[in-house]
Amino acid sequence: MTKNNLIFGNEDIKIYQDEKGFSFSLDTLCLASFVSIRKDVKKILDIGTGNAPIPLILTKRTSAPIIGVEIQKKSAELAKKSAKINKKDDQITIINEDIVKIAQKWESDSFTTIVCNPPFFEIRPESNLNKQKANRLARHEINLSLETIFKTARKLLINGGNLALVHRPERLVELIMLMKENNIEPKRIKLIYPKKNKQTNMVLVEGYKNGKKGLIIEEPLFVHNQNGTYTKKLCQYLKKGD
Repeated sequence: MTKNNLIFGNEDIKIYQDEKGFSFSLDTLCLASFVSIRKDVKKILDIGTGNAPIPLILTKRTSAPIIGVEIQKKSAELAKKSAKINKKDDQITIINEDIVKIAQKWESDSFTTIVCNPPFFEIRPESNLNKQKANRLARHEINLSLETIFKTARKLLINGGNLALVHRPERLVELIMLMKENNIEPKRIKLIYPKKNKQTNMVLVEGYKNGKKGLIIEEPLFVHNQNGTYTKKLCQYLKKGD
């Protein structure tokens, strides 16, 4: 069963979701606000777009073409449906394909910006994999590893183009190492905390292809007040970005 929902922080955007499948969450929304979109952007790629929340939000920040690649057929269909109901199907193109396969067909240096909310968890012998395929693919590196993302970005980004992604803090060192190995210089990091006096549980990272050295650690963002309500800073961030 699918349902037409609104996107928190962007309530004027409608999005179709599978109530039994994997739904986008706060990390996706924070990433859409975090990624830098320059004025001369030519084309944007969202790897693992799901039902297209990031492309939909980015249409409020740019008129550039946005391509969302999604390996799961049902999610891709919902993404197309969401783009159409918001009258953004002329700007957003959804491709139901494995990013590795389609990236091989595309020319190098094709995108100004790449964004990705990847699966967070590696596959290990002790991994507790979700029984539902959609959730399993979204949460675990079955079809999309960090190495694949950075190799793809290295090929497809223009010189000076940017890659932004969200991940778990415990994999930050690995993220930075893979970025450097693929000529993507880390430039911005933002830590997200569930609330004050709690450990960070989300990190946003952005790097530039062949960029100069110089990393900025941005002001942290706290999601909840002590009473459990969303903070004013979070609401402002999701609506406008920093």
